[in-house]
Amino acid sequence: MGAGGCLAVPWRCLVVLCLRLLFLVPAGVPVRSGDAAFPKAMDNVTVRQGESATLRCSVDNRVTRVAWLNRSSILYAGNDKWCLDPRVVLLSNTKTEYSIQIQDVDVYDEGPYTCSVQTDNHPKTSRVHLIVQVSPKIVEISSDISINEGGNISLTCIATGRPDPTITWRHISPKAAVGFVSEDEYLEITGITREQSGEYECSASNDVAAPVIRRVKVTVNYPPYISDAKSIGVPVGQKGILQCEASAVPAAEFQWYKDDKRLVEGQKGVKVESKAFFSRLTFFNVSEQDYGNYTCVASNKLGNTNVSIILYEISEPKSSTLFQEETTTALTPWKGPGAVHDGNNGTSRRAGCIGLLPLLLLHLLLKF
Repeated sequence: MGAGGCLAVPWRCLVVLCLRLLFLVPAGVPVRSGDAAFPKAMDNVTVRQGESATLRCSVDNRVTRVAWLNRSSILYAGNDKWCLDPRVVLLSNTKTEYSIQIQDVDVYDEGPYTCSVQTDNHPKTSRVHLIVQVSPKIVEISSDISINEGGNISLTCIATGRPDPTITWRHISPKAAVGFVSEDEYLEITGITREQSGEYECSASNDVAAPVIRRVKVTVNYPPYISDAKSIGVPVGQKGILQCEASAVPAAEFQWYKDDKRLVEGQKGVKVESKAFFSRLTFFNVSEQDYGNYTCVASNKLGNTNVSIILYEISEPKSSTLFQEETTTALTPWKGPGAVHDGNNGTSRRAGCIGLLPLLLLHLLLKF
């Protein structure tokens, strides 16, 4: 019920009321916008839901009676209130203006309002239209959804408001920037891929208030695929780590095998550690028996995959060998480009002289 709800009048007063209405609001001629002979009501009034609407009507000293009506219901006649609605109040009743206010406006208040005046000559009316704007409101939206890769989905976002709100869908991807999708209440995706997973944002806007935003989470399930796994070489007695990384939704479960034998947590000298997207096999003290081929298996409800990783032996450099090589290098003369290669150096000559001395002494003794 709008602002036109009127006070009930006893039947004994109906005759008096009808007579008053005949003089107050007869079927007068509507005032034209360019009619300067008679002041008119204000232009259309636009307000937001919950605000107050003021309806003004300009008058002059020729006016003897004045009233505001909503359709066929009298709101105010002069200073007398004829409606029961407490939201309707009289603001001004002067020689130049007759105005009322409708507080806490709602959508059912929208419509035509008439200012009716009685002059010495004849009655005239002027009409104003009240327009009520309503902020957008999302009344229905799809729930979060989980679907296997390659499937089809349909998302729904229904909103109300005045004027009718514009619906915009956007994809908020965890791996990419926010992107435009469509302007429609319904969003259809066929053959969905894992890259299309993430949140989808529905925005409803009509310039009356800030846009209303709701989100739907779309989870795309797919089987595991191993993205990283490398063979490594470790010396005997050292620590060795094999790691296997896999992407999957739901998250993959990992298993390790060596020669068809599954490796489990708690096995002597070996630790198996698995997280959401990787698994690690740690050897704290690698022995000869640990070398070989290992298989990492990643699986979820949609499938499984595996990869072979080799733990192989490498020689550990010995410190004595390194010392010997460093010493030899330090004692060896440099024979790079530009070096003078002299085979008869001073040390060799001195050694040669010392070796000839005994021979000369022997020769002298035999001569005498």
